[in-house]
Amino acid sequence: MQSSAKTPDQYISELPEDRKEVMQKLRDVTLKNLPKGFEEQMSYGMLGYVVPHSIYPNGYHCNTKDPLPFFAIASQKNSINIYHMMVYSDKNLHDWFSSEYPKYCKSKLDMGKSCIRFKKIDDIPFELIGELLSKITVEQWISEYEKVLKK
Repeated sequence: MQSSAKTPDQYISELPEDRKEVMQKLRDVTLKNLPKGFEEQMSYGMLGYVVPHSIYPNGYHCNTKDPLPFFAIASQKNSINIYHMMVYSDKNLHDWFSSEYPKYCKSKLDMGKSCIRFKKIDDIPFELIGELLSKITVEQWISEYEKVLKK
């Protein structure tokens, strides 16, 4: 479910009532914990957090006109999803998150490559997501991205 919203506020305002509060809370946790340099925008129909061209002029290799994506939050049909690019590209971060998750949630971790799905909104580990976001700086993400690109 991609949104055509132009701003994060519009995105949240257009959500079903049962999703607005949790999506706003995820957004607040993200903005509070995301290291300096990342910027919030609408990206691919989701709330996106990117490295702007002012910091990384090369942009995203798939479309260099787009800033480098790092994190996103989306309200999908059957779940609320977060997308963290470094969890996909860094095994140590992936393993850390996977081992910490059971300390915060009773439900099984539903995770794809960079996608973490929450089918029960009461099971979203906001504190753990905040900690995950605070672990990676813009510089670390750019370095990892370039390393993976060169492979």
